Amino acid sequence: MLSYLHSYHAGNFADVHKHLALVLLLRRLQEKDTPLCYVDSHAGRGLYDLAGAEAQKTREADAGILRLCAAPNPPDTVRDYLDLVASFNDGDAVRNYPGSAALAQGMLREQDRAMLLELHPREFPALGRFIGRDRRIAIHARDCYEGLPALVPPAIRRGLVLIDPSYEIKREYNEAGTLLCKTLDRWGNAVYLLWYPLLAAGRHRFLLNELAKCSPPRMLCSELKIDSGTDALLGSGLVIVNTPWQFETRLRDAMAFVRHVLDPSGKAGHTLRWMTDQEGT
Repeated sequence: MLSYLHSYHAGNFADVHKHLALVLLLRRLQEKDTPLCYVDSHAGRGLYDLAGAEAQKTREADAGILRLCAAPNPPDTVRDYLDLVASFNDGDAVRNYPGSAALAQGMLREQDRAMLLELHPREFPALGRFIGRDRRIAIHARDCYEGLPALVPPAIRRGLVLIDPSYEIKREYNEAGTLLCKTLDRWGNAVYLLWYPLLAAGRHRFLLNELAKCSPPRMLCSELKIDSGTDALLGSGLVIVNTPWQFETRLRDAMAFVRHVLDPSGKAGHTLRWMTDQEGT
């Protein structure tokens, strides 16, 4: 949806959930020296100014990344993510929040590659300026529903795909599930990370039902339900396909810390459940 700007929501609790999982997955894949390719369906602008007008209008980062950064003694599964966020800032203050494209660029090794898709006429040039002349990364001004299946499989056959639509159009719940299944048919050994919002209307059930039709392998579902002070977003959901071995344990450990920090009232809940077989690699 070209009216959506993530600057209003950068660094909120859903970003923390999604990007923490992204960092854990990339680190897990990088335990092998073999090159990997990272693919981002909605790359955004790269870096977000938390002191900018859009972020200040909602102040969603206050109960998200800013609260997490202030928490003492994070476990190693969380510290890596926080160190990456800190690397985009000077001193202890967190003004800049790295989106998925920025986090990935900061983590890519010399042998790794990335393909970033972004269609928004304002965000695409900003992304290009942020990424700069990085030969490891290709940027595409393409709609993900057309571009993602067309671009895979890449020459490097190990990789991670992040699918992260805005879901401002109701049909995207079905379309996002179909997109994952269609891309999986073309690139079967990649790891997939798909984010979805938990709303009162419960439309994410359409997405999960769509995924169930193709029954992707080793499909893990992670849901963070939290009192965000708004009725708009009740929680954050993730589906991981081809879930790497030991990732479940690492995410569970990380989210046990995160959910208590982000909701000091203790009302927040995090669940992990397998939706297909658990045999990992």
